[in-house]
Amino acid sequence: MIFAAYLRVYVPGDGRHIVEHVPPPRARVLWRGAYGVWFEPAREDAFVIEREGRLYVCPRHPRLRMLEGLLAFRNAYPAPVSSSLVPESLARRAAVELDRIHARQPGVRSHILTSPFHIPPRWFAAFNPKERELVSGPGGLSIRYRTTRSAALRRLQRAARILERAGFDEETVEQVRDLIDWLRAFPSESLVELDYGGAAPLFSDGELATDETAADVAASLRALQREDLDAAGEHYRRVAMRWAHPQALTFAS
Repeated sequence: MIFAAYLRVYVPGDGRHIVEHVPPPRARVLWRGAYGVWFEPAREDAFVIEREGRLYVCPRHPRLRMLEGLLAFRNAYPAPVSSSLVPESLARRAAVELDRIHARQPGVRSHILTSPFHIPPRWFAAFNPKERELVSGPGGLSIRYRTTRSAALRRLQRAARILERAGFDEETVEQVRDLIDWLRAFPSESLVELDYGGAAPLFSDGELATDETAADVAASLRALQREDLDAAGEHYRRVAMRWAHPQALTFAS
């Protein structure tokens, strides 16, 4: 069983492959294969939402995401650790299959980023705190943010500039730039959604009701911009404390 949060991009669409919008808060192993186990249906379908009378579609592309995730997981570690986690032969097979998918569908790309147990603070930088929605789903109370792609890009670009000018290390800034590059690949009229998903059950309803992580991230960035390091550190400390337990589960797993 896994707890995961999601960052999704919805593009304008016709809603032909509709599935229930809210995924199960605790994803179970649904199928196994050469690359391990997978925690969601293997079928090619999509999440669909409506906004201002228009349908937006977020294709799941489960096979594509599984292959990309496997290779990204391996590349996140140096040798020989990477080979012990994902053997070279398995990585080669995954890379070959991924190439075949792109050859058959040149424009295909992942519309969903998944984070186990916790939400990276950089995801919150894409949203205005006022875009926070407290929602009820099959698993209970949860939090969701939605915004336009253009607004998300503008905020992330500002965050990258602030972090760079504040002297943050290249790896930290590059993670924000990677998020920017990912969003740039989608149509300008797309929508971006941050869904607490399976991370929500790790908090009580009271904790979710008072969760203002996006506001703390925004306040920390504003403080960095005016070179108020004490205030920036205090707001980031609140974020770190709020997500300490879920993040610990990430490393424990």
